Amino acid sequence: MGKLLMQCKLIVWDECTMAHKKSLEALNFTLKDLRRNNNIFGGLMILLAGDFRQTLPVIPRGTPADELNACLKASPL
Repeated sequence: MGKLLMQCKLIVWDECTMAHKKSLEALNFTLKDLRRNNNIFGGLMILLAGDFRQTLPVIPRGTPADELNACLKASPL
């Protein structure tokens, strides 16, 4: 999988709005490490698709505020 991530030019992430912001941050860290490139996402182009008006990340026993804090919009990326 690492070799594939080093060779690809684009990652398309559909329904990213349902993912926790930590997932995006983990992808950023992993790509920087694999590609030995300190640019955001290791210099790889990432296309994020989804509708923020639909489903937010699911946080078990979380409050609506917890869901908003887990949302990609709350990530510094």
